[in-house]
Amino acid sequence: MLLTALIFGLLGSFHCVGMCGPIAFMLPVHRSSSLRRVLQITSYHSGRLLTYGILGLLFGLVGQRLQLFGLQQWLSITVGVLMVLVILIPTKLMARYNGSRFAYRWVSKVKSALGAELKRKTLDSFFTIGFLNGFLPCGLVYMAVFGSIASGSALEGSLYMFFFGLGTIPLMTTATYLGNFLNARIKNYLVRAIPVAVVVIGMLFIVRGLGLGIPYVSPSNLVAVEQVSSEQECH
Repeated sequence: MLLTALIFGLLGSFHCVGMCGPIAFMLPVHRSSSLRRVLQITSYHSGRLLTYGILGLLFGLVGQRLQLFGLQQWLSITVGVLMVLVILIPTKLMARYNGSRFAYRWVSKVKSALGAELKRKTLDSFFTIGFLNGFLPCGLVYMAVFGSIASGSALEGSLYMFFFGLGTIPLMTTATYLGNFLNARIKNYLVRAIPVAVVVIGMLFIVRGLGLGIPYVSPSNLVAVEQVSSEQECH
């Protein structure tokens, strides 16, 4: 499933350029020194990856606890269904019940901190910008979090989010160097492709949970793992 996280991040990065792109465009990278610029951008991405890894670790722990109760299969299926539903439910309806108003203060604090860090040009400020950037609300990050929960362990959940972050690096780096390099027509096609990718990944989680005996995709031993985990918990 780590491969799906990488692909998901790569495709989702086109959305990231639209949502987080302005931050990448505003990064005070050094224009005259190539080496310093590379170090600054690497520091920025390292901060983002750390945030994603921490989120994956925390939500992977949730999945791990659910797995101990023998719910790994159902968890994978539920996560897949949620991914598909999020895409199929009308955007206006999602906006009405997404609960983002409750997080408004948190987001405001993160944006204020980002604004302060963008004024600095030290190497550690780029790391902090990336770290804070990872906490900004993003639908695709939420989808990746679903995947980390379905992974069933803290380590795999962290790796899932880490690989998702790795997938976003190529395009986000290009945006940092070239700015807004995609025209409106290309962006439109790419934005339409993202929901398809989410649905496909959601279906993969559903198939994985069904335990159809397909190697690496839907292993039948998933049931056995759940049974062993449940027995150990009982003892």
